[in-house]
Amino acid sequence: MFGESVLFLKEPGAEEVSASLLFTPTKILSVKSSSGDTTYTEGKDYFLNRAAGTLVIPPDSTIPVKTEADVTRADGTQMFRLTRRSGKGEILFGGLHEYQDMQVVVTYTHRKNEWKVPPGQFAAKELPRTLKKLKEHKPVSMVLFGDSISTGCNASKWANTAPFQPFYADLLVQQLEIAYKSKITLTNFSKGGMTSSWGCQNIQSVAAANADLVILAWGMNDGCPANEFVANLRKQIADVRKINPAAEFILVATMLPNGEWIAVKADRQIAYRDVMLRMTDPGVAIANVTSVWEGLLKRKKHLDVTGNGVNHPNDFGHRLYAQVLAALLIK
Repeated sequence: MFGESVLFLKEPGAEEVSASLLFTPTKILSVKSSSGDTTYTEGKDYFLNRAAGTLVIPPDSTIPVKTEADVTRADGTQMFRLTRRSGKGEILFGGLHEYQDMQVVVTYTHRKNEWKVPPGQFAAKELPRTLKKLKEHKPVSMVLFGDSISTGCNASKWANTAPFQPFYADLLVQQLEIAYKSKITLTNFSKGGMTSSWGCQNIQSVAAANADLVILAWGMNDGCPANEFVANLRKQIADVRKINPAAEFILVATMLPNGEWIAVKADRQIAYRDVMLRMTDPGVAIANVTSVWEGLLKRKKHLDVTGNGVNHPNDFGHRLYAQVLAALLIK
């Protein structure tokens, strides 16, 4: 595991500060600041509790340790009202790299066969035209259309801070160009705060781009029933195909938001994921990020992988997005 992000939070009344990693570690290779500028020392800044499979932070460590107060703000003091479900203040909104600055990244070896979420399958049946072009090393044009996650929010390059990692779609372009030696062109029509309904009203520019592959990434801001959400996706696909019949599509099932925010409706994104999985067809593949996030949160806290505290991924999360997409396109 390379660069898994962790935010060490001191729980009230806890005797020690510790955190679980995604897998049971066998050896810690490095623990660094998210920027990569600082390397922490095993035995001084942290130690591995092998029995529990956790990283433990001793009292004199230089690794940042936060409390709930550090990630909480008074009611009505932020640009967005992010009231905690407990009613005790608001979740800190990280507009740039506030959470990254509190997180560290861990590289380690681990036990095998602990990941139970099925990996994404190579989309030979769903994306034959795109894959044919890639295999023939021909140029491929892609369009991305989604919400703020897909504008790149909270990736370190977007936040203009080290290590300046690109967001998930740019990472996907890099991986495709390495794998196929093809020239990949990405056009991004995403807009923060928008929903699949807004996407239906603004699909014309996406259709007019005449792209080989259209990536639709909605669901974080939607509040509609699942059947309406799917209808919006189907309409966007149909409207693109009216102008560009050869277009193929990847539908991204979104990450999960912070369940501590009172505005989050339990299982909404899960319901969207479940109906999207039934949309797989020739020309339409699903990038199931939602299930990856479910798997993550069985072992880790939302704060470990958040970019803004609420509904954006950090660098680690953007890499996961890119890997889920790449699994569809790279065998």
